[in-house]
Amino acid sequence: MDLLNCIKEAGIVGCGGAGFPTHVKYGGGPVEYLIINGAECEPLLRTDRYIMKHLGEKVVWAAEAVSELLGAKECRIALKKSYTEEIKALESVLEHRKSKVRLAKMDSFYPAGDEQTMVCEVTGRTVPPSGIPLDVGCVVSNVATMLGISDAAEGKPFTDKYLTVTGEVKKPTVLHVPVGTSFDECIALAGGAKSKKYFVVSGGPMMGRRLTMDQASAEVVTKTTSGIIVLPENSPIAQKSVISIQHMLNRARSACIQCSYCTQMCPRHLIGHPLQPHKIMRKLSVSGDITSILTDKDIQNAAICCECGICEDYACPMGLQPKRVNQMLKGALRDAGIRYERDKDAVYRVVPEREGRKIPASRVAARVGVLPWYDLKIDDCAEFLPTHVEIPLRMHIGAPSEPIVSVGDKVEKGQLIAGIREGAMGANIHASISGKVISVTGERIIIERAG
Repeated sequence: MDLLNCIKEAGIVGCGGAGFPTHVKYGGGPVEYLIINGAECEPLLRTDRYIMKHLGEKVVWAAEAVSELLGAKECRIALKKSYTEEIKALESVLEHRKSKVRLAKMDSFYPAGDEQTMVCEVTGRTVPPSGIPLDVGCVVSNVATMLGISDAAEGKPFTDKYLTVTGEVKKPTVLHVPVGTSFDECIALAGGAKSKKYFVVSGGPMMGRRLTMDQASAEVVTKTTSGIIVLPENSPIAQKSVISIQHMLNRARSACIQCSYCTQMCPRHLIGHPLQPHKIMRKLSVSGDITSILTDKDIQNAAICCECGICEDYACPMGLQPKRVNQMLKGALRDAGIRYERDKDAVYRVVPEREGRKIPASRVAARVGVLPWYDLKIDDCAEFLPTHVEIPLRMHIGAPSEPIVSVGDKVEKGQLIAGIREGAMGANIHASISGKVISVTGERIIIERAG
């Protein structure tokens, strides 16, 4: 079986973002650059660093194989200069293999791992607004995706996930657990939370989903889960999360001083996109009805926001929330059926001041209240086999997978349990443990472990 079909059959999706089916991403034809994202965009996460340090051989093999598949002229593993141990491990692998893959060593700034920012760093090219790296001859894939591809080439489907559990836990660690493992079990594997009441972020502190304890208890590890961060119940991130939409809008209308810091530091604005959050805040402040301003081009530019959070968590001196405003406007534009259309004649160039406006990752961590865990050295990896798993049918962009098993069926780990819907974009899903299927719904499949 050729590599592209191996990837499709194994159910590989992008591990560094929203879970775009990898076989679809790689079906777009020849590219100039294949960029492997090892920058671990979010503060606190250590998953990709663990993979590069301990499983670099598999990452490099997959990078070489995918480069050949895509006809890429150049292949770069992009990571931060500060990752000295990971750089040493990868360079040893590259030298041993006499590989043509090279390292692209980036400054430690946020959001270095944003794929459009990374394309700009590695190639100097600007992906056009609402575009994808392929528009400028690039494909970007996460190092964990490379690990999955290496396994797929050996006939192993995507059933287990590496992730970081850190923050207010007794033993921050990297885990390797079956897809469908509960967040509660993952937190317990990290020694448990230090307090009885806490707040959880799924992903990183800047862009991750914010969850109460009860919400986190209902969550399970998916193919795209990169980390679980446990925070104090009164942490700045937790407090911001409870501000209502209406209160947020009232504050935006009354307190924005039009300093334009949100725009000056916006990573997408700095690579040449027309996004200007301060203009969005100004027009929002003079309008009593959001629907009346959706035809305004500055407002429509909210659609190209990458939601990195620099504007509200770092730049704004008034503590306002331009990111949440943009998220709300994205939803309003979507509901109104208004699609973003870029100016076909425009030329998008990097802002000359960009180098001086990169925000050090450590300063971002301090601003959002997670600095106590920023420099933790996490190099342990714990394995775990739960008594049951709850496997969601939607762990990727596109249509949810179609179950092909029924209640009472016995399944083996790696067995296909849900396939791609006919004519739809999606990804296969496999049993992450051996056992018996005890529930099948339109949302998830639950398997109870044998024995």
